[in-house]
Amino acid sequence: MVSIVRTLRHHTDEVSCCAFSPSLLATCSGDKTLRVYNTADFSELPFSPLSGHDYGVHCCCFSSCGSYLLSCSTDGSTIVWGSQTGEVAAVLQHPARSPLRVCAVAPDSSQLLAGACDGTVALWDFRSRTLRRCSAVSEASVVACCFSPCGQMFATGCTHGDLKLWDTDINFLHAEKDAHDLGVTCCSFAPQFKVEGCCVEFRLASCGQDSQLKIWIVSQREGAGCVMKLVHTLTSQSAPVLSCSFSSDGELVVSGSVDKSVAIYDANLGTLLHNLKQHDRQSLKCNRRYVTAVALSPTMPWIATGSMDRTVKVWRVGDGVSRTAAESRQTVCQGRNLPGHSRLLVADWSEEDVQTWLREEGLQELVSIFKANDVDGAELSQLNKETAAELGIESVGLRGRLLRKIEALKAEQSGSDAPDEFLCPITRELMKDPVIAADGYSYERESMESWIRGKNKTSPMTNLLLQTTLLTPNRSLKMAITRWKSSQ
Repeated sequence: MVSIVRTLRHHTDEVSCCAFSPSLLATCSGDKTLRVYNTADFSELPFSPLSGHDYGVHCCCFSSCGSYLLSCSTDGSTIVWGSQTGEVAAVLQHPARSPLRVCAVAPDSSQLLAGACDGTVALWDFRSRTLRRCSAVSEASVVACCFSPCGQMFATGCTHGDLKLWDTDINFLHAEKDAHDLGVTCCSFAPQFKVEGCCVEFRLASCGQDSQLKIWIVSQREGAGCVMKLVHTLTSQSAPVLSCSFSSDGELVVSGSVDKSVAIYDANLGTLLHNLKQHDRQSLKCNRRYVTAVALSPTMPWIATGSMDRTVKVWRVGDGVSRTAAESRQTVCQGRNLPGHSRLLVADWSEEDVQTWLREEGLQELVSIFKANDVDGAELSQLNKETAAELGIESVGLRGRLLRKIEALKAEQSGSDAPDEFLCPITRELMKDPVIAADGYSYERESMESWIRGKNKTSPMTNLLLQTTLLTPNRSLKMAITRWKSSQ
């Protein structure tokens, strides 16, 4: 069962892209603006519309936890907006000022990618907002790009029809020549991946001017190159397919077409589930009702579709993911109401939490002293040389170790200074050993392992079942955190 819950009519030119965060829907248009809506009731936020581009906006996307909204335009710029305020956080210019057609952010929000009309992609370090490199990847316009869920590679598609895979240093991995006759229009990785031995498998959807939606298996074996295998060619739409996207659980893939339809497929079986024609029913003067954009909410049963008719339709798919799951993710992102001392601010720790922390830090000899003095988290955070001596800690070396660990603890838990993407979504602490889970998000290894051991086989971010509990080291994120810490 699929039903329309809202039609948004605020843009004054064709809608080019839609994107969801856990709590927001963003849309962009040839009218040079972005509009932002609350997914609770799809009311437009007070700071919307966002105006900062000189020409039409082609693409928009959110950072992983939804803190930032990104957009790119014919004006050659990518703008980073604060998603809660609408304020411009950064303006990133393509080195040659080439018109930008598409942008994507890595799952851990460490890198930002934009594809340009001159056949290049520009790759920025998202946290420092510095250009890492700009390289030619095609002889034609780059109109599609997306990161793999592990963030270690990305795909590009061009108007000549080729699909290519690259690592995050823009080293070539694989090419599918003429993947779509007359040109690729969009590509999207499924959020999950599968690991078998030394081989990692991803699913990639692509669509094009040949009126086809294709699903590929991308395999990468350690020490070897990438291989792409076509598993489904979906042909239910009768005109060029302009946009495609997977659901957050990877079970559905949705596409929008020039034939004014929205197709919803079972991504595993390749079977058509729904063919929605409501964009063809508008009584508008504009006859161009091509469906140019599709997006699926990561936490709610919403699909958003944008059209050349200037409207955005929001659809509800079945029962989908419950509102409780969305609330659960929001709670996880805020780091509250989760068990364990490490998920609380130091000042909120109980006496038992303090004693547990001492044992974890190799300060077992202090446990009895702290227990006898009923030291809780608030008192721990205020501890200094004098009060440590008053507790009866006679060893100068032991006092020094304790105070250094307390300062390090408070620095780790102060998320106000660290970029949000450096914080574990479970604990909201700065990550030391970040790993990528099957949901595509990065977590502190110890926290995620504890989550899984606690019989939580669902994603902390989406509340959906994890296809595998295997955790992959996120080396690029670890290096970025190290660089940030050394600069503080």
